[in-house]
Amino acid sequence: MSMPQAFLDASGCICALSRRKQGNMSLFYGDTAAALKNRESFLRELDIDYRNLVCAKQIHSSKIKRVEEKDKGRGALSYQDAIADTDAFITNKKNLPLAIFTADCLSIFLSDPKTASIGLVHAGWRSTKEEITIRAIRLMQDSFNTQVKDLYLGFGPVIRECCCEVGVEFNEYFPGYLRERNNHYYLDLVGINKKQILGLGIKPSRIIDSGICTSCQKQEFFSYRREKEGCGRMMSVIMLR
Repeated sequence: MSMPQAFLDASGCICALSRRKQGNMSLFYGDTAAALKNRESFLRELDIDYRNLVCAKQIHSSKIKRVEEKDKGRGALSYQDAIADTDAFITNKKNLPLAIFTADCLSIFLSDPKTASIGLVHAGWRSTKEEITIRAIRLMQDSFNTQVKDLYLGFGPVIRECCCEVGVEFNEYFPGYLRERNNHYYLDLVGINKKQILGLGIKPSRIIDSGICTSCQKQEFFSYRREKEGCGRMMSVIMLR
């Protein structure tokens, strides 16, 4: 699936997220037997060579990697070759596809058309607690002279407040973002990330949300919360053309 058309029109880059029917995209989680074939098929529709993907060994951290030409293909064909201990990418290089893999976590697409630079963030609750998206934006500012007013952000499918049950201790990490229903607590991961980003001065009109809950739409998306071990992963991909 593509990101909402509003983001695609504004950002001027290629970006999309796979669905369950397109198969597991991970070379590490779930049934990986057909993962390379799934990647090739999915990316062919976007006119992207799957062998050029840049992937990470994601660890729910706040570490961000500035990707260069020499990184092309890292993690594309083997998990062992992926960039270690990283949860976000930025680049200003064309034809260099960045990928992250999710099954409930939030993928955040960043695009600055003015400087022709992009980013892609894997934001679970731990990375969100460490403000990974703010860190990625600041690195784009330092690396490419990105101005906040020029940025567009797209939120991919994620487990939403309707389904993201957590312990009451999460109120210490994210005060005001837990909702209580029938003595259970639910986390608004999207709301937290939006607040962090808006705090930098980004206009709400430049944050475009898919509005999709991965746990609710079980026929369309993988969900770790729902499926546990053996769960496959969707791919989020972004590339400058």
